[in-house]
Amino acid sequence: MLEKFPAIRATIGTWVYYIGSLTFQEVSNYVKKIDNELHKSKGLSDAIQRSITNNYIQIKKYILKQDEMFFNALVLAIYDGDPEWVEVELGFEGEEYFNLGFLSLSGDENIFAVDGQHRVEGIKAALKENNELNDEKVPVIFIGHKTTPDGMEKTRRLFSTLNRYAKPVSMSDIVALDEDDTAAILTRYFVENSDLFSGNRIVFSQQKAIPERDKAALTSIITFYQCNVELVKFYYNQKLKITSKYKKVSFTDFLKFRPSDSVLSKIEAFCKKYWNAFSIGISEIAEYLTIDSKTPASKYRNNKIGGHILFRPIGLLPFVQATMMDAKLYDVENISEISIKRIMRSFNSQNFWLNKFPWKNVAWDPINKIMKTSGNQKLIKLLFLYFANIEDVSLIDEKDITFIKNKYASFIGFEGNIEDVQLSDLFEVK
Repeated sequence: MLEKFPAIRATIGTWVYYIGSLTFQEVSNYVKKIDNELHKSKGLSDAIQRSITNNYIQIKKYILKQDEMFFNALVLAIYDGDPEWVEVELGFEGEEYFNLGFLSLSGDENIFAVDGQHRVEGIKAALKENNELNDEKVPVIFIGHKTTPDGMEKTRRLFSTLNRYAKPVSMSDIVALDEDDTAAILTRYFVENSDLFSGNRIVFSQQKAIPERDKAALTSIITFYQCNVELVKFYYNQKLKITSKYKKVSFTDFLKFRPSDSVLSKIEAFCKKYWNAFSIGISEIAEYLTIDSKTPASKYRNNKIGGHILFRPIGLLPFVQATMMDAKLYDVENISEISIKRIMRSFNSQNFWLNKFPWKNVAWDPINKIMKTSGNQKLIKLLFLYFANIEDVSLIDEKDITFIKNKYASFIGFEGNIEDVQLSDLFEVK
């Protein structure tokens, strides 16, 4: 039974709140799901319950696997019972403090989470699998709640405020800070250690898009991270997934927990091999690296002819995806046998300029002189793959060939009967 625990008492606005901590076991025992505390209507109460998604399962996995776990404070509402604040006077260096003390509970109180429902459910689920976590402590903030109409309204407002204005961690923050996500770790490594992605060759922003005024960067940090995700995924599926340790681990879960230094160094070596081959094997990228100017990308990204598709986020990511698809076409059993240089040579033979075939009208609008960014990324990826294997397109899945034909026809405004033409015929309509 909860009796009393140390806390700090404070106020903000019209709220009096108490900051303390609870053990995981106490959270499991005493924090219940919201029932009729915020609404008299069962339907509205049920709607709040349905808002608790399977995300709590990810929190459970995080608790079970991450020794360095940490959470934001749970905001817990208390009503009924007989909670009492016992103040402790504290003197320090001539000052007296009256905001420290104990929150004493009778045991008859009802407690529910105003903010942190998924964390509560994740804690409960984790304890079912590992009761050694019972004494772990999570920070909590207690507030008072009343089941009167005014009290319900006040707590509903707090509930919506905490949830409406809470924002998920941005992609750029993940890249900059995440020490578990392998792709984020490698992205930071290349930004700090690679000529191709250091300095002003990467745009650091909250968006994938590159500002029009930027004439120096190859790509944005978010796009580069997404490219590294594709490379890590390829290595994971081809090399790690076949091992007993990772056989039942999804790639999504793999990214949430830092691998061993040994595994990380092997993935780093693979990605380094890829980007080194990319910087040498794609002619315009190699040329870009030699330009001694403050605006080395102006030739490759502009609003006159569009420039080079790899200097656009909409092109670079599909390119990386296509190269990994190409690697799989050759049934490579051992990842060390993959010839990234061979892949780059086959891709380098095709056209990359946006104002020319096949990108005109697919990725570049030659009339309005703007990028086309809607509904075309899969087509761009498959076009890269198709022209890299133009001498033997039989290697490409027939479903992908059909997709290219139908989608490409729609982008170029083909008006004939699509069933009566071959893909090669469509490519002659330039």
